[in-house]
Amino acid sequence: MIMELSEGAVELLGVLVSAGAWLCSLSTTLMSTWLTLSTELLPTESYQLGLWEICVVQELGSMECRPYNSLLGLPSDILLGRILMCAAVAAGLLGLLLPIPGLHLVNICQPYSTHHKRALKAAGGALSLAAGVLVLVPVSYIAHMAVVRFFDETLPEMVPRWEFGDALFCGWTASLLHLLAGALLLTSCAHHQDCHPPVHIPLVTVPPGRHFARTRSEYV
Repeated sequence: MIMELSEGAVELLGVLVSAGAWLCSLSTTLMSTWLTLSTELLPTESYQLGLWEICVVQELGSMECRPYNSLLGLPSDILLGRILMCAAVAAGLLGLLLPIPGLHLVNICQPYSTHHKRALKAAGGALSLAAGVLVLVPVSYIAHMAVVRFFDETLPEMVPRWEFGDALFCGWTASLLHLLAGALLLTSCAHHQDCHPPVHIPLVTVPPGRHFARTRSEYV
């Protein structure tokens, strides 16, 4: 009984962590603060770079955003980030929804359905792991390119550089949560037990004399 409760707690925790990871992934995809830039020439303004738009933030709190003009003119890192983040959001959503029918709390366990419940949780765990990798790649790549451009010695010192924004840290958090959720779901799947305990049929022993008398009467 204690083992079943621990397994139920692990798989429920995996689903909850997967939900938080998906929300972080979706927020990272939509946020416009992947990279930030501020200049000394215009201290009252700062710029924000996202996957879908560029924003100008005024010191008084007003913000104006404009989407990118053309898909063909996008930088390679922004285009890669769009593709992988959209794939990560889709994989994370499937990784969240698929394990729900396989939970112990969901009472749809019918005879011969243990294998299907285990398969749903395994698929959800695998998709969560894939979503974690899909989020980690564009976030780390854009952060790497920002570091390379920041320390580029060929640019004059007066040229402003892009710096890390809040979306990058949110993306790293989402990747970590996706990987943790996938590990929890796969762990609960490995120790999954059947929800129907085996039924033991007692054996009825017949005395030898009675069995012989019944057999003899059948031939009379």
